[in-house]
Formats: sequence, structure tokens, C-alpha cells
Amino acid sequence: MSGSTSDAAIAGLGITEMGKVYGRSTTDFGADAIIRACTDAGLDLHDLDGLLTNSGLTGGVGLWLQRELGLRDMRLLSEIQGFGSSAGAMVAMAAMAVASGTATTVACVFADAPLTADRGAGAAYAASRPPLPTGFAGLPDAVGLSGANPYYALAARRHMERYGTTSEQFGHIAVAARQWATMNPRAQMREPMTLADHQASRMIADPLHLLDCCLVSNGAIAVIVTSAARAANLAQPAVHVLGWAQAHPGYSMQKGSDFGLISGAAQSGPAALKMAGVTVDDVDIREIYDCYTYTTLISLEDYGFCEKGEGGALAASGALAPGGSLPTNTGGGELSGYYMWGMTPLSEAVIQARGQGGQRQVPHHDVVLVSGNGGVLDYHATLVLSPHARS
Repeated sequence: MSGSTSDAAIAGLGITEMGKVYGRSTTDFGADAIIRACTDAGLDLHDLDGLLTNSGLTGGVGLWLQRELGLRDMRLLSEIQGFGSSAGAMVAMAAMAVASGTATTVACVFADAPLTADRGAGAAYAASRPPLPTGFAGLPDAVGLSGANPYYALAARRHMERYGTTSEQFGHIAVAARQWATMNPRAQMREPMTLADHQASRMIADPLHLLDCCLVSNGAIAVIVTSAARAANLAQPAVHVLGWAQAHPGYSMQKGSDFGLISGAAQSGPAALKMAGVTVDDVDIREIYDCYTYTTLISLEDYGFCEKGEGGALAASGALAPGGSLPTNTGGGELSGYYMWGMTPLSEAVIQARGQGGQRQVPHHDVVLVSGNGGVLDYHATLVLSPHARS
């Protein structure tokens, strides 16, 4: 899906406490994030006439959030579920609603609370899995293909076999993310990490080590989308939504599929950039959905920041790290920052576009590309944001 807009902007950003925060419901997190986003924008909660929600593993954020917030007479209300691509889809829908006059001020929120004090991150995700299928459909689970880790491991291994990508190259992506995270006060993981640390971390699903895999977090993030004209008169610098697109490959997991070799970024990236009126060479900052180091690598390739198969060499060159030529995941991403599905890259993109990144702020931030990835490379969304209105 792609469209066009000339006047949509993100005017508010709300981020709750993040990480191992216990004793709060998903609903509580979601409502808190929306209130924070309205306060950030200088808006009253009742200025909202649109609400789009996306709930993580634990549910709890849906249409009923309107009542929790005491909102009435909403002109737009919907639940969006594209997993990691949902944030991009919500912002795109909000931008279209604003451009068409369907709504004037739309809150987009993601919330999740899978962590509890008595169980680890792995157990939190295991508890969310549906009952195992029976019969032939249960064969993948019988051989160990259960959950996201082994499927992403298959995708990463295929890339390695085809292009010679190495575990050490994945490790450079993790190290770069951690370098950015050390400068982010909200990041869960701020201790410095070396390539040797990455290589020594335990294997989760060969070839993916623990430090190739994203965090699990409790919390919520919300953004407020309104018209650029209105945003210009609010409390924060407007972040203009210049372009968006989605792509959903629909891999069959059969012989001849491009699974593991090409992601939805290959289609959604060029479409979003074309709508924005810019090229990949104009992008200053890349906020990439990094549920795994491999996901960063393939997305960068498919967006065109390097040739196919050269993502590993790009990572090893130091280009993605602080001081590099292609600053990427400047808040630490989902690997070291926090894991709020597609809201992780989106929130950092807003911070960078506003120029509010503090120690980690990238000097040139005129064009920020944001990616969202859901399922196992099944769903993809791209946004192009800027502190400047469309020329």
C-alpha cells in the first residue's frame, strides 16, 4: 500500500518507563503513553478525534482504550495488527485520515507487558505461543522449528551460504547498536560490548547468538499525528511524514522462494522514497527494525544502502556505528535499546528528526528512514520522515 500526503506531521511523542517494569497492565502502559504524547505536543487529551492501537503479546490495548481515556465522539478508531510493521501502518493510516479530513488529531499507540518478575524473556514469549498443531501441520514443531528464533536462523543461514556472510559480520551490527545505546538514557543495555563478547554469547539458534537477538520489554510508546499547519503551532518541532509504503512478500517456505534473501524492504523502500521525493542517497539516518542482527543487514541491502550480499562488509566497515558514514539505529535499536516492535525505530526517528538526541544526536537529520518488519520477513512497512515540509 502506498499513498500521498502533503500536510501530515508527528506532533507528539510519549514513551513510558521501559524494560523490566513490573506491576503495570498493558492497558495502563498504553493510556500513559498517549497522555505523555499529548502533553509532549501541548495538546489536551480531548483534542484527539482518532485512535489507532497495536497490542503486543499480552493484548490489553484495543478499542476499549477510548473508554479508559474518557474519549468521546471519535472519528477514527481501529486496531491495527501487522506485528512489527504495525507502527508504520498506523502512521500511514493516520496521515491519510488527516489529509482526507477523516480526523484531525490521531494517536497511534503500541503497548506490551510480557515480562514478569518470576520468569525470563524467553519464557515470556514461549507462554504466548498458541497450542501446537497436530498432524502434518505439526511437523515443523516436531523438528524444532517453533517460534521466531529458528526461522530467522534459517533465513540468516541461507544468506550466509549464498553470500558468504559471517557471524562476525552480524556481530559488528550488534556492537554498533550497543555503541549507540551507551548514549541513550532509556536504553536497557548500556554496558559496552565487544565483538568478542558477541562471539562468546550463547547460541540461541545456530547461527544466531544471544547478542544477535532483540530484547523483550514492558512499556508503551505513542505518537500524535496531525496536520503540518497545526503541528507548526504546537509545543514540539514538527516531524513531517513525507512518504510511506508497505510490502508483504507472502513467502511459501517452498523450493524457489526468496525467503532469507530478499525482504519487503526491497519493494516498500523505493515506493516510500518515491512518494517523499527523495532517493536513498538523501537519507541521513536509518532506523531499522532489528529483531535480529540479520534483519538489519538484509533491510539495509534491500533498501539499497549497499549491493545485495554486501551487507556484512558494510557492517564490518564501521559505517553503522557512531561516527560512521551511515548512522543506523541511533538509540540502540531493539538489540540494545528497548523492544517496542515498530515503535522502537519510529520513536528514535522522531527524536533524531527533532534534533533532541543529546549525546547521540546525528548532526545531519534532514531525511530519516524508518522500517518495520513483522512475522518472519512476512510484513514490512517503511516511513520517510523529515523536520522539513515537502518542498
